[in-house]
Amino acid sequence: MENKSVKSMQAPFWVPGDWNAFFGLGTNSLLNILVLSGLLLGVIQMPAEIVFGKIVPAVGFMLFLSNIYYALMARRLALKEGRNDVTSMPAGPSVPHMFIVVFVIMLPVKIATGDPILAWQVGLAWAFIEGLVNLSGAFIAPFIRKLTPRAALLGTLAGVSIAFIAIRPGMQILDPYPWIGLVCLAIVLGGWFAGVVFPGKIPAGLVAIGVGSIMAWGATLLGWAPVMDAEALRASFGGLGLSIPLPEIGNLVAGFKNIAPLLVTAIPFGVYDFIEAMDNVESASAAGDEYSVREVLLVDGINSIIGTLLGSCFPNAVYIGHPGWKAVGGRIGYSLATGALVITVTWLNIVPVLLNLIPLVAILPILLYIGALIGAQAFQATPRNHAPAVILALVPHFAAWGKTQVDGALNAAGANASDLIGAMAGNGVLYEGMAKLGGGAILSGLVLGAIAVFLLDGKPKLASAYALAGAVLSYFGFIHAEAVQFGNHGLPTDITVGYLLVAALCYAFSYFPREQMSFEYSEK
Repeated sequence: MENKSVKSMQAPFWVPGDWNAFFGLGTNSLLNILVLSGLLLGVIQMPAEIVFGKIVPAVGFMLFLSNIYYALMARRLALKEGRNDVTSMPAGPSVPHMFIVVFVIMLPVKIATGDPILAWQVGLAWAFIEGLVNLSGAFIAPFIRKLTPRAALLGTLAGVSIAFIAIRPGMQILDPYPWIGLVCLAIVLGGWFAGVVFPGKIPAGLVAIGVGSIMAWGATLLGWAPVMDAEALRASFGGLGLSIPLPEIGNLVAGFKNIAPLLVTAIPFGVYDFIEAMDNVESASAAGDEYSVREVLLVDGINSIIGTLLGSCFPNAVYIGHPGWKAVGGRIGYSLATGALVITVTWLNIVPVLLNLIPLVAILPILLYIGALIGAQAFQATPRNHAPAVILALVPHFAAWGKTQVDGALNAAGANASDLIGAMAGNGVLYEGMAKLGGGAILSGLVLGAIAVFLLDGKPKLASAYALAGAVLSYFGFIHAEAVQFGNHGLPTDITVGYLLVAALCYAFSYFPREQMSFEYSEK
């Protein structure tokens, strides 16, 4: 009994250091909820009643479950080991997937059909599949990780982050209020690149939002520029009230009517998600807290699926940063408090107030930073001689991005791409090439990057195996096609033959004499 009492004293639910960690993680989670709400409203043009009445409350409940579970998991570990320094695993909405769902999954549906509700339904189905893949990662993650070159995996993710996360915010920062956007960008880069410590150690992201909001409201109230809408802010207070998420099975099932194209991105990003979660568990282990990777992944996947069933098209994620929160004194309570914060803000419909209070241009630099960080990771976390492979993995995503720009322009003009292919080619716009190269860019970038990695490492037979995988994927339309197809209807068989020839050639390379190649560049 005495030992039990001692252990209980060593695992309190709150310690002073939890304030520091809560301010960081809580602010980060709240910011991401504001960002995803803004993306749904601004990019997808989703009706506000769907965003704040269904999606956001479901996200809040999902994050509440994750943060509470990981806090209790930490306390269980603390009691088991009789320690008072165990820190909870942080959790929140998956930031890369947040943009992928909006720009790669939902936006094309919205552009093609003009129906934001259908885009939401497809997003639900995608997130559900991604959750299942993430759930399976609890059992197959080590095997997948062993087979997949890191440069290929991170390279294709970097392609998405640069093309679909960084470029658009970069343009929006300069239009129409660059004097706000550039100031906020400087604050973000100063805090997160240069290590500038702001008064009170306030996080750079929060400083940028605060300064941007002051500038935007100042310009509005002084009549310099109509950045904000005071009437919309007043109206948003009228929407305060309780919004409890309810099952959205019908909308989820509707999204599955076009399931095949979803597999092209849901599977590889599910794989990335559980590999990232594994890395974060290992990071916690290095900091002294040994968690079960299987349990963490199971909770991550189950909570994503629960969120999807309630209307969330955004997956749950185990966050990076455990060692940082541990260093500032965070233990168990910061995770509990973050869970309480997100469910309060989302269920009481406070998010619309915050969106009308904070200008989007003040948040955009944070998105640009995130895109840059994910892109940089592909080079920083892989061997330097794999840099060419990372570049190859990037390329398909720029083709996919270019096609979305062309499609958007044609739709705005009421034109049809098939009628203008010749004219576009004559003006340097290779539309058919963009469509083929950008089709299934997540997987094609992975395949091209993996082939390059194994050739760089002098393993041409493994490169041949990935080329064969490319042949299979292209035959069924997973890559270099508009949609997955399981019949011989417009399949890119010419590309399939090309991959088969690449596979044969790479295999033959193993019998050729080789000279040592080097892609190591030294600074001068």
